[in-house]
Amino acid sequence: MGKYTFVVSKTCPVCGESTRVVKTKSKLLKESMDEDFCIHYKDFNPYFYTIWFCEHCGFAAEERTFLAPMPKRHKQIIQDFLSKRQMNLSFQEERTVPDAVASFKLAIFYAQLLHQSYERQAGLMLELAWVYRSSGERDKEEKALKDAADLYDTSLMKERYPINGKTDNFVIYLIGAIYYRLHDFEKTTQYLSRIVGNQGIRSEDPQVYNMARKLWLDIREDQKGGTPTEDKKGKR
Repeated sequence: MGKYTFVVSKTCPVCGESTRVVKTKSKLLKESMDEDFCIHYKDFNPYFYTIWFCEHCGFAAEERTFLAPMPKRHKQIIQDFLSKRQMNLSFQEERTVPDAVASFKLAIFYAQLLHQSYERQAGLMLELAWVYRSSGERDKEEKALKDAADLYDTSLMKERYPINGKTDNFVIYLIGAIYYRLHDFEKTTQYLSRIVGNQGIRSEDPQVYNMARKLWLDIREDQKGGTPTEDKKGKR
């Protein structure tokens, strides 16, 4: 048992075997939060352990999906896929960046294989970007951020909100925040204007409206003063 983690046994929804998974302890010290809701913790990164991986069959998903009842047709699709392949991930109580990246990529693959919601795929891709951010792999982070923004955009067009506690207005803000992290301020303002320019959202969803307005003003201040955003924010 680690300082920030502990190991428990859970039943894999695909193969039915008992597998070890790592959970993080709830009392973690938060230091800051980025515009896209990536939280920076003191001395530990819980995003490394978001994905649970079955050490027997190779299925991978975040906790909520891993524990939820799996439709028979989904189970059959995964079992058919795994019957022809051997997954190489092994149980690690203490994950490195490559371990975390591999787990996310596998979870994203399964989400795509099962044609799960674009919102869920986007969320996984966004957290993968946060893992890259923690290791300073800027190019890989940017690629994952762009993929997350594209998936969220597709979700807005094709899926009905709310989904997993997210409203469509929140996702519009989130896409804007992702483009802000990408330094694409033109696209950032395109998305934020859909919120800031809508007085109905101001009364219906003041929290999202206020977040969007604050980020909108930050961009205007940066552009007016000529101050590089990365210097102001410090964690780009």
